[in-house]
Amino acid sequence: MSNTTAQSPWQSEKLKNLPIQIIDGDRSARYPKRDEFQKEGILFLNTTNIEQNRLKLADANFVTEEKFAQIKKGRLQRLDIVMTTRGSIGKLALFNCEYSTGLINAQMLILRADGHIIDQKFLFYLLCSDTLQSQIKNFSSGSAQPQIPIQDLREIEINYPPLPIQRKIAAILSTYDRLIENNTRRIEILEEMARSIYREWFVKFRFPGHEQAQMVDSELGLIPEGWEVKKLFDIAEVTYGFPFKSKQFTEESVGKPVIRIRNIKNNATKTFTTESAPDKYIVNNGDILVGMDGDFHREKWCGGEAYLNQRVVRFRPKNNLSFYYLFLALEKPIQYFDFTVVGTTVAHLSDKHLRSINLMVPDKFFCERVKDMLNPLFKLELNLHLKNANLRQTRDLLLPRLISGEIDVENLDIKTSQNAA
Repeated sequence: MSNTTAQSPWQSEKLKNLPIQIIDGDRSARYPKRDEFQKEGILFLNTTNIEQNRLKLADANFVTEEKFAQIKKGRLQRLDIVMTTRGSIGKLALFNCEYSTGLINAQMLILRADGHIIDQKFLFYLLCSDTLQSQIKNFSSGSAQPQIPIQDLREIEINYPPLPIQRKIAAILSTYDRLIENNTRRIEILEEMARSIYREWFVKFRFPGHEQAQMVDSELGLIPEGWEVKKLFDIAEVTYGFPFKSKQFTEESVGKPVIRIRNIKNNATKTFTTESAPDKYIVNNGDILVGMDGDFHREKWCGGEAYLNQRVVRFRPKNNLSFYYLFLALEKPIQYFDFTVVGTTVAHLSDKHLRSINLMVPDKFFCERVKDMLNPLFKLELNLHLKNANLRQTRDLLLPRLISGEIDVENLDIKTSQNAA
């Protein structure tokens, strides 16, 4: 036992000696087969549904109530902690969403504290910390696919204060996460607004005045007269990343940040290099990025000025074309390659693939109209992303100081609720 403050003794204990349930997913013959998943029903979580310590359920799977009734293990309750245990181990999220229950797959487990000795949200933030993440990864085994067995996870040791202090710490950090979540929902609404405009105008061709438009043949099928089909490289500046020496990469804030494929989804990087590269490899907020290996994820960068690493490609529109129009127009061809391009171990996107992309470009009048419609949404979305980046940075700076007791919250007047959302 160690005293962080004279008034508030903190204790150290292994998970196995604390009232924390660790619940595995079902691995029996009852485990759902691929053809049993559907678009609605009872939620079935996969490891891909966790990103940046939150649930992302846009592409989630579901099972029927009958299938759910057959599976007794891995059932979720509100505020359960979900952790990935194979492959990308240690990814975490709180089950705090619109669904009251669900199931986890075989590559995940549930941690459920009793709430009397260990607060559930405090445990979540503790597990998110670099200190605990390092312990989790140190226990991982398996060269081809790292994993952490439950018996090893139980050996992890945590430090914790009395319950009232745990709840105050969780309340402070939860405030930041609520703000981030609210901004994220606003971003999703803006994205859907932009996507709806694009679908109506440029997929269904129900743009203003479409009744009078004449449709003509093109390489992409029928398009309005006066519109064109152009090569991607004719309407966008396409830049491939610089071949930085990976041996010189560091996670210390020395030099300039570098965007690697793994950083695209999270819109943030912790990789730095002192190696220099020409200015043409600098990425700015709002640039469109695609990873060229594995999952060809496409994202609008919002992580601040950084270098573009090799196997990451940057797109910038030419000729006053809308950024958002280019971003949305790239979705279908990039998804096509994601499904069809196969490498020896992972899929690889090449210059040849990108040069084969043809995109429809509206006439000058509609190019201006779409800019007027989409650019304001793009700017609002970018600002919200930047606000979230600042909130995450502040939260991540506070987190280790709070959960270690370096910042004493005992005498702070903080409202807490054991079951607060």
